[in-house]
Parts: sequence; C-alpha cells; structure tokens
Amino acid sequence: MLIFVKYLKDYFRQIPLRSLIFTTLFTAILITLNFTIGIEKRIYALHFPFSLISFFIFYSLVFGIVYCFQFIGKPISAVKNRKLLFLYFLIAVIIFSIKQIHWQIPFLNTLDYPWKKYWIIVLQLPLKLFFLLAVLFFVWRYDHDKESFFGLITKNFQPKPYLIILAFLIPLVAIASTQHDFLQAYPKVKNIFFVNNYIHQRWLWKLIYEFSYSLDFVSIELFFRGFLVIGFIRFVGADAILPMAAFYCTIHFGKPLGECISSFFGGMILGVIAYRTRSIFGGLVVHLGIALVMEFFGYAMPLVLYN
Repeated sequence: MLIFVKYLKDYFRQIPLRSLIFTTLFTAILITLNFTIGIEKRIYALHFPFSLISFFIFYSLVFGIVYCFQFIGKPISAVKNRKLLFLYFLIAVIIFSIKQIHWQIPFLNTLDYPWKKYWIIVLQLPLKLFFLLAVLFFVWRYDHDKESFFGLITKNFQPKPYLIILAFLIPLVAIASTQHDFLQAYPKVKNIFFVNNYIHQRWLWKLIYEFSYSLDFVSIELFFRGFLVIGFIRFVGADAILPMAAFYCTIHFGKPLGECISSFFGGMILGVIAYRTRSIFGGLVVHLGIALVMEFFGYAMPLVLYN
C-alpha cells in the first residue's frame, strides 16, 4: 500500500498544477452537462451511423482538449514522434466509438424470442473484446517496442496490495447500494431477466451473462490503462494519465452520479499504478472485483431493504 502512496506523491510532484486544475474543471463541466442535458443518452438515441459519428466527435473533442491542457506552456518539441502520436490518437477514438455502439449480430437472426435478444446481449462484450485485441495486436506487432502487450504482463505482480484496496472499497459500495440511483443501475444481470419465464435453471443463464459482463472489464483495463497509458508513455510520459482519466470518466455518463465522479479519480489512480508498474493486472483485480461486488449488492440489497 505504501508503494502506491509513493507512486501518487511522485506523480503529483511531476505534473504541472495547471494541467490538473484545467483537466479537473473541464471534466466537472462535462459531468454537469451530461447529468443536465444527457449527452450520452442523446448520442445513444441516434441511429447508426450517426451514433458512431457522434461518439467519434465527442471522444475526439474530450481527448484532444485534455491533451492540449497537458502542454500549456511547453514547447511542441516536448512531444515525441507527433505524427505517430496523432495516429495512435485516431486509433483510440475510432476503437472506442465502435465499441460503444450496439452491434447487430447477423448469424443470430434465425433465433426466436427470447434467445435472439439474450444472445445478442451476451455476445456483444466478448466480440468487442476480440475486436479490441485484434486491433491492438496489429498496432503492437507492427509498431510497439515489444516490451509487453500493453501491460498484459504478470512479472513482479503481487495481488495482495490490490486485494487490500478492494477490501477497503467494499464497505463504500455497500453504503452506495442503499441509494435509489444505484439500485436503478445494478445489478446489470437484470438486463436478461426477460428470459426468466422461458428457462428452469436461471442461475446458469445468469452466470453466462455475468461471465460476459466480466470480460468487459478486461476490455476497459486493456484500452484505458494498457493502450492509453502504457501505449502512450513513449510519446508523452506521465502526461498520458490525465487525458485517459477524463476519457474514462465519460464512459460512466450512464452510471449513478457518484460513480461517474469517482471514476475520474479512480481512473487517475489506476493510471498512475499502470504507469509505474507497466502492468494492467492490478487495475483489473480492483476494477473487476468492484464490478462483481456491485452486482452482488445490487442483487442482495433490495432483498434486505424491501423484505
């Protein structure tokens, strides 16, 4: 735990205060706008390809503006290999814009209700993870320095400190789970409750969904901490962390307000850890662990409160 505190102290000594202030204020404005006028809801309400184009424009603006904040007062020469950095920037925004839209899966069209709907929901996230892995493998294979595949290394990985962090966060999740907005969003497994009247072993179909849901956190950690931090270190060093944290916050716009706000600071902390360890496994332990804890409390808390 103490080593993580040292990582954070070193990071905050290293980055300019103005970059942190501008990024935090900008992210706060985005959160306020989203929970006032519903930025994400408006984009999701659009039909393809307008939803894809809108996500691309939105993420480009957020990611680009926050990157500009990191270089206020710095010479342009401080950025290494600017053309390749811009290409990485475009790849990042395109990847996540494609990930955010709903995918149609043509080979499921022969199925009847409810199985077509069920499998479209369940297969979305594994297919998107495969897509992310394929694109990042191409980038890594033909361009990266080959040290690791964007943080997918277990060298010197010690799970104990991350499990301690997880244990500290569980009571906070328990408190949050008593709130109405939390219970409106969780558990995510309720997305497949429409199959309940068609099946006998409900636990099995829920378990399949939860496995699919868990894979999304592999995608998230690989993209945000792996690609956007470890992959961008070669260009901008520690300046990769704040743009990632702001971008990461925007993907929580459909979540409860408290979770959205905390995602910015949590993303920053996980980014610092990934930056120092060059591994995403610690963040994956914490992130996936919290997600499953939230599923548990989302399922169990209504039984406690209302029965």
